Amino acid sequence: MMAVRSIDLRTNLKAICDKVFSGEPMIISRPKNENVVLISEKQYEEYERMKRNAEYIAKLDRGFEQIASGMGVEHELIEDDE
Repeated sequence: MMAVRSIDLRTNLKAICDKVFSGEPMIISRPKNENVVLISEKQYEEYERMKRNAEYIAKLDRGFEQIASGMGVEHELIEDDE
C-alpha cells in the first residue's frame, strides 16, 4: 500500500486514481494524522460484501447459541397445497 500527501494528491490525481483502479490502495496522509484510504469501487464492494457476510455469520452463531442453551422454539411446518 502506498502513501501520498494530500497536497500531492491534488497535483497527481489522475496518476494516483489509475494506480488505485489497478488494485493498489492509497493512504492519503493528512494533518493531525487524520489519514484516509482511497480504494477502487470494486475493492469497496468486496469489503462491503465481506462485512455483510460477517454480520450474517454472527447472526447465525447467535441463533445456534440460543438453540444450544434451550431458548429455541419448535414450530410445525406449514405446507402449501398449491
